[in-house]
Amino acid sequence: MDHNHLDIQPVTFYQRVYCLVRRIPRGRVVSYGAVAAALGMPRRARGVGYALHVLPSDTDVPWQRVINARGRISIRGDDIRAITQQQRLENEGVIFDGDGTIDFQRFGYRFDTKDILACQ
Repeated sequence: MDHNHLDIQPVTFYQRVYCLVRRIPRGRVVSYGAVAAALGMPRRARGVGYALHVLPSDTDVPWQRVINARGRISIRGDDIRAITQQQRLENEGVIFDGDGTIDFQRFGYRFDTKDILACQ
């Protein structure tokens, strides 16, 4: 048996999510659904949320840049993480209106083909 071959592991959905989220520029946001759609799985928005939820606190994945489709932070049951997300986004120059909404026209990011191909 040849043991010199590479043991190639399939790229998981979570790994693809993290790859794509790392490509969101500072001061820009995308929705959970936009991440899922860019990965070719438009019905997996909740899966994107789960992937980001399980990240360790010292992660280099800029999870704060992913918000819901209404332009709002939607972390349920974790007020500290929601506050942290807003603070991180504000530190990047993202502005929230009086209702806690972010303007996608101004701060939204659209993945391009290069982003998507890099994360297959």
